[in-house]
Amino acid sequence: MDAQGLYGLPPRELVEPAPGAVQFSPLIPGAEALDARPDQSLDHLTILAPPGTVERRHVLAQGLRALKVGGTMTVLAPKAKGGSRLAKELKAFGLEVAEDARRHHRICDVVRTEGLDLDEALAAGAPRLSPELGLWTQPGVFSWDRIDPGTALLLGRLPAQTGAGADLGCGLGLLAHGVLASPAVTRLTLIDIDRRAVECARRNVNEPRAEVVWADVRLGAAGLKDLDFVVMNPPFHDGGAEDRALGAAFIASAAQALRSGGKLLMVANRHLPYEAALRDSFGTKVKLLVEEGGYKLYEARR
Repeated sequence: MDAQGLYGLPPRELVEPAPGAVQFSPLIPGAEALDARPDQSLDHLTILAPPGTVERRHVLAQGLRALKVGGTMTVLAPKAKGGSRLAKELKAFGLEVAEDARRHHRICDVVRTEGLDLDEALAAGAPRLSPELGLWTQPGVFSWDRIDPGTALLLGRLPAQTGAGADLGCGLGLLAHGVLASPAVTRLTLIDIDRRAVECARRNVNEPRAEVVWADVRLGAAGLKDLDFVVMNPPFHDGGAEDRALGAAFIASAAQALRSGGKLLMVANRHLPYEAALRDSFGTKVKLLVEEGGYKLYEARR
């Protein structure tokens, strides 16, 4: 039986993945890791390519590395989010490319050959220790090469926490360092939907009080309850498009995880209207602490 792989969730009207294809997306909890797949072990792979150039080339190179010689790969992406570059990037690896355009997407089909030039793309997108951040990071992870201004604002205003808490959408674990600086914190659960962020955070937050979990916060805070505090800088993009429902789902999950009297500290971009979602989950116990540099910092009590 052919070994079939799938990276991401491509529109089914464009590509119909093979039944039983193994999912490799780092953004789907429980999926296998493409970089852990043995060389030349797949017969076919379908990739919904990510928009970031370094990340995309790394994923393409990992897919080709894992593909058998003579195996086939279908790659697609929206034209405005990397799709217009796909054919050129695949040709740069030494491949012949058949390209199609449908529904604002570019779709490329290739056959794996010998002697492909993959090393540079594999190295460029690999995990690394950033001297600037002092953290393990990887292209594709949120704010992988800089400190996000919202996180910096929350860190700068973060009071000492007490008891058990969670960092929802933890990323590389930068915010967790600020939380765990308080010896009164007994436990901190870090949760992120990105497996790469989770793996980096596990290396960056080497602390017995901390646990890092790969999970989708939108489905609940990984069974957490009766927490004393939650900190978060929730995402507001899904697949490259702004999705304000993401932050609202994070707020609802935080409220469910907190005990009565527990506290949420949340930073968000100024233009995002989360006040209604905060009121829905926390009633009148919502306070705008500061508005600065394009961000808002909220405190809400359960």
